[in-house]
Amino acid sequence: MNAIWRGFTSVLAGSIQAYLEYKRAIKRKFRTEEAALRLLDRYLVEHRVSVLTSITPLLIEDFIASRPRNRPRSYNHLLGVTRCFFAWLVVQGRFECSPVRIRTKRATAQLQPFLFSPDQVKQLLERATSLPDRPKGPDRGQTYYLIFALMYALGLRVGEVTRLRRCDIDLKRKLLEINQTKFAKDRLVPFGPSVGQRIAEYLVRRSARSVAFLPEDPVFSFNAGRAINPCTISQTFHQLVTDRFEPPPGVAPPRLHCLRHSFAVSTLLRWYRSGIDPNTRLIHLSTFLGHVDPASTAWYLTVTAELLDAANSRFELFAAPMIAESVL
Repeated sequence: MNAIWRGFTSVLAGSIQAYLEYKRAIKRKFRTEEAALRLLDRYLVEHRVSVLTSITPLLIEDFIASRPRNRPRSYNHLLGVTRCFFAWLVVQGRFECSPVRIRTKRATAQLQPFLFSPDQVKQLLERATSLPDRPKGPDRGQTYYLIFALMYALGLRVGEVTRLRRCDIDLKRKLLEINQTKFAKDRLVPFGPSVGQRIAEYLVRRSARSVAFLPEDPVFSFNAGRAINPCTISQTFHQLVTDRFEPPPGVAPPRLHCLRHSFAVSTLLRWYRSGIDPNTRLIHLSTFLGHVDPASTAWYLTVTAELLDAANSRFELFAAPMIAESVL
């Protein structure tokens, strides 16, 4: 059983709290980072570190080593949070130099994310529709159908879907209002007539099984007033795909976030095939997905065989006149 969290209590307690407040003042949620700093705070308390001069490079090495991380990414995250915190303390004048001297671990070759084809998405949605109801989970089939459909068709994050309220849906203008996203930004997401029809039909069903479906109520809820937990959605997703979609060599098994990833890649592929220059549209896709800048969006644009073929065809059209001139 986990101990009840009672706040930071180490010699760095005030500094950690000030650091978190600073980051959140610039619209960073900093939840996983706070969890890492809690580990540091507890380590300092357990080792009775009472003065700043006792926080040495050796102590930081021992702290990092005390939290075994098998995956380089997890290890580097803890180290990175610790490094950034002490770098901030140096800027604040609390330390002359950072005691973090450890190098990050070299990450091994990462598997490519799983990209759903339209046929595979169709299979997923069909399986979602067939989900049986439960005493505490009425209308599960249609609920999960629409959740997965919105993530794939509009590139929504799972948290954005679960936070949708009735008042966030404008069927007349065909818009979703997405509030408090990953980067604490609000945005409007338009949808087409097909998605609009599905949403409208679901809202009718949702209203029919609630005594009062108020504007502030979550759209996706199995009990009044509480949205479905994203972890529950993720578990249901894995139950539907585990024995159905076998990833090819070099590709990771499908994850819930792969639906959003697939939306981004399929959009780029559609632009290539339509003769649209993706460089002129990347900012549009970035805005649609709710990213801070196009560089964040570029992470989604995994190179696939189809993308390479499309890009190659576009380059051949661009280079053809120059090749002809050189031949002449």
